[in-house]
Amino acid sequence: MIPNGSSPPGGAFVSLHNTNGLRGCVGSIVGSSDTLEAEVVLQAVNAAVHDPRFPPLRASEVDRLDITVYLLGTPAEVEDLSSLDPARYGVIVEGSRGRRGLLLPAIPGIETSETQIDIAMRKAHIAVGEPVRLLRFEATILH
Repeated sequence: MIPNGSSPPGGAFVSLHNTNGLRGCVGSIVGSSDTLEAEVVLQAVNAAVHDPRFPPLRASEVDRLDITVYLLGTPAEVEDLSSLDPARYGVIVEGSRGRRGLLLPAIPGIETSETQIDIAMRKAHIAVGEPVRLLRFEATILH
């Protein structure tokens, strides 16, 4: 349950899944709405109709969706990869040319921090070997 009237402490992501897998996932690292509820609604709409990987959601699909909301905590700098745990922390990778990639925590199949970082870098089109800044965050996950 989303705390009523709360302002977003960080960002929020909304992930939509159907029987075939991911159907949309969009969010923001930093909330832009006045309340947490409004931020979740905004990101749910974005996931449904603005995820560039998928066509807009059709009304006939809504009843068959599983929806997960991620309420992001404050990102913290990572000094050592041993402080990462993909089951507990999401990661943000920032490249030297301003590109940024994020991978949420507790994604099935992501077992190592190296895999998590690699996927976040590929999402951001950050080249292997490019200097990066690495941050981690916890998330409250609502199903």
